[in-house]
Amino acid sequence: MFDSLRHFMNELAGTGEEATEPFSVSDHRVAAAALMVHLLGVDGVVEEQERDALHGIVRSRFGLSESETDELLALARRRDQEAVDLYAFTSVLKRSLDAEGRAGVIEMMWELVFSDGAVNELEDNVVWRVAELLGVSTRERVELKRRIAARARPLSDTPVRD
Repeated sequence: MFDSLRHFMNELAGTGEEATEPFSVSDHRVAAAALMVHLLGVDGVVEEQERDALHGIVRSRFGLSESETDELLALARRRDQEAVDLYAFTSVLKRSLDAEGRAGVIEMMWELVFSDGAVNELEDNVVWRVAELLGVSTRERVELKRRIAARARPLSDTPVRD
């Protein structure tokens, strides 16, 4: 709603602000990045390696340049701050992506969760809620978690809790 109002006001004022923004509100990349920004801060601790992981995941998954990645993450941070729930983002993803694409979002989220070597229960809960909203099955969510955990800690004997 606020974005529509802002767009309308910018059109009236003739600022052309919207024309310079490469990512629209309905862009699935914005929605996915905003979910990951939300996930990054959910445990109350944001480490440098997590920020770097977020940047790297977004850049490689979406094939963006350094500056495009920075722009997308800045917009995602604003969207996350404005959002009242996760549905604002998951509804965009559900409309824009097929089942494989939605599972890819969950995979990116797990990559971010495991980037610091530990899974916090709050992070686990956010991924679970997003998977439910996206229609990603419990089985697929857990399989993605195990696959990413194995890549993140190939020599660890610590089992991954489901």
